[in-house]
Amino acid sequence: MALSLTHQIGSLAGTPVPDTSAGESSSSSATVSAAAVWKSPSANIRCAARKPDPAGADALSPPLTPCRSPSLTGIRPDLSVTCKAFATDAVANPSETEEAERAYREGGKGGKSGEGGVPVYVMMPLDSVTWGNGVNRKKAVNAAMAALKSAGVEGIMMDVWWGLVEREKPGEYNWGGYRELLEMAKKHGLKVQAVMSFHQCGGNVGDSCTIPLPKWVVEEINKDPDLAYTDQWGRRNYEYLSLGCDTLPVLKGRTPVQCYADFMRAFRDNFKNLLGDTIVEIQVGMGPAGELRYPSYPEQNGTWRFPGIGAFQCYDKYMLSSLKAAAEDAGKPEWGSTGPRDAGEYNNWPEDTPFFRKEGGGWNSEYGEFFLTWYSKMLLDHGERILTSAKSIFEDTGVKISVKVAGIHWHYGTRSHAAELTAGYYNTRFRDGYLPIAEMLARHGAIFNFTCIEMRDHEQPQDALCAPEKLVKQVALATQKAKVPLAGENALPRYDEYAHKQILKASQLNVDDDSGEKEMCAFTYLRMNPHLFQPDNWRKFVAFVKKMKEGKSARKCWEQVEREAEHFVHVSQPLVQEAAVALSQ
Repeated sequence: MALSLTHQIGSLAGTPVPDTSAGESSSSSATVSAAAVWKSPSANIRCAARKPDPAGADALSPPLTPCRSPSLTGIRPDLSVTCKAFATDAVANPSETEEAERAYREGGKGGKSGEGGVPVYVMMPLDSVTWGNGVNRKKAVNAAMAALKSAGVEGIMMDVWWGLVEREKPGEYNWGGYRELLEMAKKHGLKVQAVMSFHQCGGNVGDSCTIPLPKWVVEEINKDPDLAYTDQWGRRNYEYLSLGCDTLPVLKGRTPVQCYADFMRAFRDNFKNLLGDTIVEIQVGMGPAGELRYPSYPEQNGTWRFPGIGAFQCYDKYMLSSLKAAAEDAGKPEWGSTGPRDAGEYNNWPEDTPFFRKEGGGWNSEYGEFFLTWYSKMLLDHGERILTSAKSIFEDTGVKISVKVAGIHWHYGTRSHAAELTAGYYNTRFRDGYLPIAEMLARHGAIFNFTCIEMRDHEQPQDALCAPEKLVKQVALATQKAKVPLAGENALPRYDEYAHKQILKASQLNVDDDSGEKEMCAFTYLRMNPHLFQPDNWRKFVAFVKKMKEGKSARKCWEQVEREAEHFVHVSQPLVQEAAVALSQ
């Protein structure tokens, strides 16, 4: 899940978001609409290519007819200054596999060869670019980037929001803030994982601000509400367009997949000078929170609470039309009028429902197999369509393509794995639902990015049969079988050594007797915020980065690495004043 800050910058929560894009002379009282203001994070969260087109960056796909940097080693910016800048800066408006993994670790065309270990990236704040298309909290971000580089971090991950860049009109792209942010990363010598974020920010676990879909897309949804995912009670979800309309020209003459492709093409053409050197990965958003899944567990308005099983999202007219056709093809037209009506509600548990219960549950019937096969295949086909475009667009640019899959670990110990099924992962005690995803990614040479790497089984509520460690092991085995590189993320912010050691253990992929020297190709740490730069957290994080970079070839014990990290923090103190002066100018 796109799980962001559990403790967002406290002084900013709930305050209006002023637009400072016009420069320092702008009125500090300028604000944006309520859709772009900060909100307090939820409490008690537990869970959980083609060569450049001569037409240029802004060329659109033709409509369809309805018939068819310098090294900063040894220099550590003042962490207290970084924290203060984050908290007080004005907030502006809203085999082949081994070769692929080695190439990723080498960091694109500008990387170093022959290095082992797992490179660590750090996620940027969700609102790093303002509604005025500038860099938010610029001084803080600059100081934080310098600190990360000096600590040995490989790079950063940033969301490139569809709702910001193509906000006003189709085909009109404003990359202003991203150009500046990417140049900052380049200056500090940091690599970048750029996320093509085609989803809404807001409504998921940890979302700390709201960035809706582009205005013109929202207008089309208002005209045709079935463009939004819909549950059996008629509740619409506006986080991401329904994949049921992927190939229909419902967005002013273009299909959603064409819009995604045009956006990626424009990104490629505008940042071609950074691709492969600074920008080393394109993570393609494919659903809510940027993940390849259905919005089956929406937190917004209290609809879902952990560890509920969620609900199927197949009741818009486009999804139902596909279901009807599939049922007729199967010779069972009576199965095509609706999804399961006995699958309970969002906050039920498997045994509460006839469909998901272990004995005689509908999931394990002929009808259940038909429906779940169709539902999961629709998701896989969605991934295929977008990856086909992404691979063509970024071919020969030196970047890797990745896709994020959600770590849905609750009710994993049950037979039906209900929470995974409603999200679109046909994974049960009798069926591997992650191997087909891994095989799909392998066909396109994409990286399998998975979350919940930091979690241990016993930390989660055992009455819900949570098993994140077993889930991560299953995914690791699936990626090895499919020969696709595996990358990881932590699902929730963690600063403790216990979580760091679990990430280190999981990243080494010791899942069977044939693991050898296999490791994750990268790990992305959630997230850049003031808590990360608190002295004790920072010391632990520096040690964590060093251990990850050593990987399986590590020759130092954890305590020795921690001592080195503490020495690193200590010796850099004389440089604090110099960094503080630079930040104040």
